[in-house]
Amino acid sequence: MMEQKKEGRKVALAIFVSLLLHFLVGFSLAAFGSSSAPPPPLEDKPVELTIVDLSATPPPSAPKDPPFMETAPDKESVEKPKEQTFESNANSLAASTLPATGDLPLPTQDGKERPVVNLETHDYSLPTDGSKPQPERPATVATQEQPPQLRPRPSEAPASTPTVAPASTPEQEQYALLKTSPPPPIKAPDETETSPPPTTAASAPPAAPRPKPELAASNYQAQKEQTRISGRLTTRGPSSVNAVGTPLGKYQKAVSDAIGSRWYYYMNKKMDLVSIGTAHLEAQVDAQGHVQNLRIVSNNANEAFANICLQSFQEAHIPPIPPDLIGTLPEGRMPVDFSFTAYSNR
Repeated sequence: MMEQKKEGRKVALAIFVSLLLHFLVGFSLAAFGSSSAPPPPLEDKPVELTIVDLSATPPPSAPKDPPFMETAPDKESVEKPKEQTFESNANSLAASTLPATGDLPLPTQDGKERPVVNLETHDYSLPTDGSKPQPERPATVATQEQPPQLRPRPSEAPASTPTVAPASTPEQEQYALLKTSPPPPIKAPDETETSPPPTTAASAPPAAPRPKPELAASNYQAQKEQTRISGRLTTRGPSSVNAVGTPLGKYQKAVSDAIGSRWYYYMNKKMDLVSIGTAHLEAQVDAQGHVQNLRIVSNNANEAFANICLQSFQEAHIPPIPPDLIGTLPEGRMPVDFSFTAYSNR
């Protein structure tokens, strides 16, 4: 019995040692054998190419609510720009007189430091209707027959009698230049002489009065002074931007002209009453062109300047909103945001 127990312990110990050795060998292979093993070869796959039709891709559209930039008449373009950066009253293509020096989508130019962007310099002008041409009057020739000149007959000729000149007094000599001398007496012709028939000279037709020259009408033009800009435009030409004309841009231009023309009118009359500064006003224009909800947001000038800005809104002749534009505006009204500035060199 004792020998059988010893044999059993030996067999159990041998099995335990064998399992321990297998565990140690497996752990060593797992820990150190994977780093030296070569990676499995990659499968060769064919190269795939995707062809995209760029002609079917729609062109880039104008960004939502782009900023407004007014386009001068001499910079209008029939062609729309590919990059529609600004919304305007007319199309215009970007150009710059100087090389690009910045990152703004504007031309590079020299000028004064101003909070607004102006691409040209010119004085303001108020709108005038001009004079209407007067109709030409038809030329009428009035011919009047002159009565024949009657000559006295020999028997009716006055007898020539000697006359004595009266003595002149000092008072008569003072007024001599103010009096006219009597005409010489008509001499009687001979009895055998026959008087020829009277002849009348043809009178020239009176010249028709020329109509007065017509005074040309002028449009409103705001005062602008070229500002200093560092832009990224590279196309050479007069300073302009990439802008697309839209119905909203055209109506914004009409509203700006109506309010701005009244503001320049009152500033020209009351300039000695206002102080330099800026007034910021907000309002809404309804479908009939009436100003609603007008208020002053801020004003660092005096009260007279603020009153002129308010009066410019209230007396502006704003046209009605076009019917095709009302549906695109919130509640059928167009918001208006204006800043008026009076500079010291005005």
